[in-house]
Amino acid sequence: MLLQVKDLQKIYMTGENSVAALDGISLSIDEGEYVAIMGPSGSGKSTLMNMLGCLDRPTSGQYILSGEDVSQKSDDELAEIRNKYIGFIFQGFNLLPKLTALENVALPLVYRGVPAKQRLARAQEALQSVGLGNRMHHLPAELSGGQQQRAAIARVLASDPPLVLGDEPTGNLDSRSGSEVMDIFQKLNNEGITIILVTHDQQIASQTKRIIRFRDGMMQSDEKVVS
Repeated sequence: MLLQVKDLQKIYMTGENSVAALDGISLSIDEGEYVAIMGPSGSGKSTLMNMLGCLDRPTSGQYILSGEDVSQKSDDELAEIRNKYIGFIFQGFNLLPKLTALENVALPLVYRGVPAKQRLARAQEALQSVGLGNRMHHLPAELSGGQQQRAAIARVLASDPPLVLGDEPTGNLDSRSGSEVMDIFQKLNNEGITIILVTHDQQIASQTKRIIRFRDGMMQSDEKVVS
């Protein structure tokens, strides 16, 4: 089992009122799973992703990642866990505009202390694996939206995390580019990487292997996708 949450609650205070963004969530995800999290705005799915990504702490409950309870770790400890275990892919790509695709992909490896020659080799290999071998010296503005998202995926791959979290990763893409990105996710999952996607798109969710639906901070359903 890669991760498990037990009776997870996240409560926000708005004035004198409390709002339960997550209300007693319990679930587990095994290594190598491919999961979509769906639900309307305000359902709690993004809050859950922030918890799973160690970007926030629960008000109560446990989050166990790779056998370690990370629920109440310090900010520094959470940053170390993110660096070691988790790759993030966002709707907005988050590429630095003045760096080439190659430089963008290699940058996180600087913070991991990877030597320069090795950084370059890993970044080149990652870009080639997502079909950008001939675009690696281009700036983000010289790449299409789909190419920018593939560069963002390559940036994650270069760090080789066991868990990839995608927050609406096809949300800013046309259907063809979105399909290309989903093909890459499928390939990564076939190679054993655990992938969890937040999406509003049923067609995107149906390409995963498990769909978890949220409503009002609670888990509404959890079902395997029949292919």
